[in-house]
Amino acid sequence: MEDKQILLDNIGKLHTTEMGQDRIRRNLGLGAVDAVSFCKDRILDGRCKIYRQGKNCYCEIDDMRITVNTHSYTIITAHKENKNR
Repeated sequence: MEDKQILLDNIGKLHTTEMGQDRIRRNLGLGAVDAVSFCKDRILDGRCKIYRQGKNCYCEIDDMRITVNTHSYTIITAHKENKNR
């Protein structure tokens, strides 16, 4: 099965740690928003490009990249991407 579809089929398992919540909020400037719900919404967006490298899936949409561990479905981090790299 395609990596993207596996992640989408298991979207309900997506989670992160308290430190992960704080890191994602800080990196994306989310304030008090629930980071897991925010990331799920972005991953489910039809424009999201999802690909796997090693043990992680990378989900890219707009100016951000969300990193998910494919074994545990833990959101490791999320960053705003610099388009000028």
